Amino acid sequence: MEQLVAVIAKALVDHPEDVKVRTIEKESLVVYELSVHPDDIGKIIGKQGRIAKALRTVVTSAAVKLDKRVTVDIQS
Repeated sequence: MEQLVAVIAKALVDHPEDVKVRTIEKESLVVYELSVHPDDIGKIIGKQGRIAKALRTVVTSAAVKLDKRVTVDIQS
């Protein structure tokens, strides 16, 4: 799942070498912290958060098999 977030993010940004994904697991929650270059933060969020919402939807759909809640936090 971490690789899925990284591949999608790297395709969207101008500085793919600065994309980092960190996984934080709790009891029934998995958080993927996505950090990108400060110049690329707008490209990851998108207009009115549409790209960020789509990224979260894809990750949530792919995580159905995990039986856990999954979320993506975007860090600059």
